[in-house]
Amino acid sequence: MAVLVSRAPRGRTPARRRAAVRRTAGRSLTHLLLLGGGLVWLFPFLWTLGSSFKSSDGFFAKGLNPLPDGAHASNYTSAWKEASFGSYFVNTAVVAAGAVILTLLATSMAGYVLARTDFPGRKACIGLISVTLFLPHGYTIIPIFDIVQKLHLLNTLWSVIIVQSASGLVFATFLFMGYFSTMERDIEDAARVDGAGFHQIFWRVMLPLSGPMIATVGLFTFISAWNSFFIPLVFTLSKPELRTLPVGMYAFLGQNSTDWTFLCAGSVISLVPIVVIFLLLQRYFVNGLAGAVKG
Repeated sequence: MAVLVSRAPRGRTPARRRAAVRRTAGRSLTHLLLLGGGLVWLFPFLWTLGSSFKSSDGFFAKGLNPLPDGAHASNYTSAWKEASFGSYFVNTAVVAAGAVILTLLATSMAGYVLARTDFPGRKACIGLISVTLFLPHGYTIIPIFDIVQKLHLLNTLWSVIIVQSASGLVFATFLFMGYFSTMERDIEDAARVDGAGFHQIFWRVMLPLSGPMIATVGLFTFISAWNSFFIPLVFTLSKPELRTLPVGMYAFLGQNSTDWTFLCAGSVISLVPIVVIFLLLQRYFVNGLAGAVKG
């Protein structure tokens, strides 16, 4: 006797179709909310960019409307020359480049030693270094100022570079330590078989292989140094010609009957290098963070 087995009709049932519609509606709502949040987050930048091309009258007439009343590109040349943003830009670039170089040299070597050697007191050293992460900058600025003054570096860009580099050493060292910890020991063993010493292994083998972390630490340090306000303000207070962009923009508000279009143009000038460098190093930045977290 043949047994007939009933089969469910192919295709989606009404319940499944309703569930699919709900999922699609939920995703669409999520995307709309994220898009709206992104626009709200980007609006200050878009307004600043648009206002940098406005005329002085159009700045107040347009209000929060980011669209300029014309392409007044002369705001940028005026901000660069008349408002001294060109000088501030050069000072900031020198400070950021110097801080990046010093930080990479110091933290890559320290991170390698902490990750790949087992010297007496290593754990105590790591613990002591970790404690310094929680020290507020405001509590340490007075002794640092005193040291810089006794070294006769006050009111020089060198003082800003050195202090700015020191402020990010611990965090960058731990990033390098985590990244070097993920590398296979076989790489070092192969180099030792070829006759390489400890320093040769670091400079010729391990450091070239840490490109993603170099980009990550370099980007962090560059952004921090470029946007730093407190350190350049303290150590170049009596020399206005050594101001960086953040300090210069703050001083521009107090020293002039503020031309807001110039200030917006200066803000865009200060943001462009960070955006460009981040876009160039984004891939290495993600890989570097992934390696450090893995370690």
